Order: sequence, then structure tokens, then C-alpha cells
Amino acid sequence: MDPQRLKDAYQKLQSLDERMTHKVRPARGGAMVRPTPEQLEVAMRDLANYTLELKEVVQELFLAIASKPAAPGS
Repeated sequence: MDPQRLKDAYQKLQSLDERMTHKVRPARGGAMVRPTPEQLEVAMRDLANYTLELKEVVQELFLAIASKPAAPGS
């Protein structure tokens, strides 16, 4: 396992969470209002971006787990 690569992947996950989770999480207790087509398009775009970035982070985590540690000094 490459600890530096694992740390980098974790930091990417934290960044994704801070930037995007509030956009894709449903509002709690909010009024159930029918969204406009434009609002749906924006929500779908946000969800697609979140999904793709999350896929990249998971892939990086697998690679970090499967990799050997980087050589010292590199």
C-alpha cells in the first residue's frame, strides 16, 4: 500500500464532500415543490459531476491500496 497515494485520495474525497455534497443531498423537511426543467437540468449535472469525481476517488483508493510505497526521496 502506498500511504501517500492513499492520503492524496482521502484529501480528494474530503474536497469533493466539501464542494458538492450539499448540492446532491435532498433538503430535509423542505416543501415538496415540483422543480422546473432548468432546475432539474442543473441538479442532474451536479449529480453527474459528483458521481464521476467519486468514481475517480474510489479508483485512486484501489490503486493506492494495490501500489507499493513510493521510494524515499521521489
